[in-house]
Amino acid sequence: MRPEILNPLFASIGKLQGIGPKLEKLFTVLLKGGAQTTSACVVDLLWHLPAGLIDRRFQPKISDVIAGELATVKVTIGEHIPPPKHQRRLPYRVQCFDDTGTLDLIFFHAHTDYLKKQIPEGSIRFISGKIEMFRENPQMPHPDHMLSKEEFDQLPLIEPIYPMTGGLARKTLQRSVNLALERVPQMPEWQDVPWKTSQKYQSFNDALNSAHAPTDYQCLEPDHIARLRLAYDELLANQLALGLVRAHMRKTAGRVTMGSGELRTKLLSILPFSLTRSQVQSVEEILKDMGSPERMLRLLQGDVGSGKTIVALLAMLCAIEAGAQAAIMAPTEILARQHHELMERLCQQLDVHVVILTGRETGKKREDVLGKIKSGEAQIIIGTHAIFQSGVEFKDLALAVIDEQHRFGVHQRLALQAKAVNGLGLDLLVMTATPIPRTLTLTIYGDMEVSKLLEKPAGRLPVDTRVLPISRLSDVTQRLAQTLAQGAQVYWVCPLVEDSEVIDLTSAEQRHESLKTLFGDKVGLIHGRMKGAEKDAVMEQFRAHELNILVATTVIEVGVDVPNATIMIIEHAERFGLAQLHQLRGRVGRGDEKSSCLLLYQAPLSETASKRLKIMRETEDGFLIAEEDLKLRGTGELLGTKQSGFAQFHIANLDVHSKLLAAARDDATMIIAKDPTLTTQRGEALRILLYLFERNEAIKLLNAG
Repeated sequence: MRPEILNPLFASIGKLQGIGPKLEKLFTVLLKGGAQTTSACVVDLLWHLPAGLIDRRFQPKISDVIAGELATVKVTIGEHIPPPKHQRRLPYRVQCFDDTGTLDLIFFHAHTDYLKKQIPEGSIRFISGKIEMFRENPQMPHPDHMLSKEEFDQLPLIEPIYPMTGGLARKTLQRSVNLALERVPQMPEWQDVPWKTSQKYQSFNDALNSAHAPTDYQCLEPDHIARLRLAYDELLANQLALGLVRAHMRKTAGRVTMGSGELRTKLLSILPFSLTRSQVQSVEEILKDMGSPERMLRLLQGDVGSGKTIVALLAMLCAIEAGAQAAIMAPTEILARQHHELMERLCQQLDVHVVILTGRETGKKREDVLGKIKSGEAQIIIGTHAIFQSGVEFKDLALAVIDEQHRFGVHQRLALQAKAVNGLGLDLLVMTATPIPRTLTLTIYGDMEVSKLLEKPAGRLPVDTRVLPISRLSDVTQRLAQTLAQGAQVYWVCPLVEDSEVIDLTSAEQRHESLKTLFGDKVGLIHGRMKGAEKDAVMEQFRAHELNILVATTVIEVGVDVPNATIMIIEHAERFGLAQLHQLRGRVGRGDEKSSCLLLYQAPLSETASKRLKIMRETEDGFLIAEEDLKLRGTGELLGTKQSGFAQFHIANLDVHSKLLAAARDDATMIIAKDPTLTTQRGEALRILLYLFERNEAIKLLNAG
């Protein structure tokens, strides 16, 4: 249960005075990105900090105003000039002047009676708003304030400016923030007192009020003392939650899984390559974890094509050697079937029985697979999240592998525990081909040990990456005809499935049609809206070389493996994030033929897009690319989309607050060591902190014992 003290903050934003259904929708767009089905809460307003301010302490004369800047000017109101009767689209103008010049106030769709009453001719008014220049004369469209001296004296000289959304008035937002701040109860202190004193932090309440009431531009910076306090609170909630998950997972007794090594030795003898140094080290780390009485919680982080699947298979064979079962869960059916194809091919030579279970296995076929899993005849089980749903019973599951971890949240890792037998905890290995910058690893995978694959398997050739404007498309298709004649296969990636009237991009369907006109029926199409069986059929045709060109959306981003495909063309590459471009490029260069990647862009390029394409041209190092992506896009957009497994921060900015993250990690470790159930006075306050920053999954673990 959420602490009662927080209930006023987690009420719907519509409970604030003056916010009806229409405004509630606008606030949800502003505060939740518009993608949420639930309304924004009052607490979301607290984290919506000012990005600028109006400083009315400096009040220039009209001759000193600057275009594009906010200004507060004392003026005499002159003539009101309405638009001609038959030209209502022209603005209503009000001339103003002081002893240095003139300034026009501009109003579209003006309420004439209101303006004549608010700013009558001959009156003295303080006018505040943004200055524009029209034919070298200053003007102010729709001023924020038009006040008498008495009214102006009541106005704050410094006013915060918040990020906005269309249709929402600035005054409405400011008033709502003030109402939200009034609802904040006096919070208990959850920070370590000596740390708080050494950092000269205010209390949480004072820091929050200070952050919403900047007195100068320095107050808007992420390293201002008030924002540092709030950022540390958020990072502490993050690290404490991950620490509690880790402690809970480890509390369940692990099982000692030690195999004979017979199957692993046999597998290594039939592989057409030797393991890289990183693969050998990672396998050793994983086997050591499996052989210890503590549960394994390990992340295997490897760049595209670094050989994670073989490392996972070696770990699974260790479980089979020990007489148990192993399972691997993939985020998509395409990837699950690809794993099945590879592992079955290898395991047939080892006499190890492999089955696959996805949403598509139905009826008798599904019953047959479920029977084999329950009896233990199925030793390696591959599938989507379907393999961990109720109704799937394992005889003795010792190891669970999750592929592409960022597609799954922490709670899905916890759900796996229910599949363990005899009260013993499952060993858990999670894998990701999305390299995570060092600064983010702690915030996302702080509950896990990490193994890294740093090299690509021997024999992998670098991918030649080129950048071309889309205006040269005809040159590309001409060159493609020559390459296809030599037996090459091509991926052609588009950002949209079908034509959009909103965004002028060539869709996958339209590109598919145009390429079919040029190259005939050897052109296939695959996208996320197709049914699983349709996608598999197209992929199988491409693998079997019945198709030469596969037009696709980013559905092929993760894990698809067709070694004969040597060309990747990405249309409108400027629309993709760096990590996504890197993942897509990783679909080629998987065989022993030289491969190339062509990034087609629509000119003109923004500065960020230009930097992105330059980085892609210069390096294939996924870890370096991840660091650059973080610099260009910030933590909230690391993958281009907000994935459930990734921590989203309201205030913390890891570019600025990385030292605070390390301190929060140490603090959380100390808290869990001294007060693992959070029952001391500080522990009770920390429970409030976890709920405040919506890390309450961790509290459920405490309550579950």
